[in-house]
Amino acid sequence: MARMIALIILLIPGVMAAYGIKLMRDMFFGLQVSWLPSLSLQFFLGLIMFLAGLSFIGGFLLHRDRKKNKVQQRFIKKKQ
Repeated sequence: MARMIALIILLIPGVMAAYGIKLMRDMFFGLQVSWLPSLSLQFFLGLIMFLAGLSFIGGFLLHRDRKKNKVQQRFIKKKQ
């Protein structure tokens, strides 16, 4: 059950990042979505969605690997 919840948690930002890539790609080809007023806004919104989704997935994987001690020495948190 925990693996299914983790999959769902990772699926939402993954879809968001994929849609961000789609928005940026459509801007380069001049295809504007109907709910955004300009192509430049469409690109920046797509960039923000892509970076947010990618950073969430990257942070999730780093957190998981830190718990299992599978990271390089520079990524290990130092105890205070």
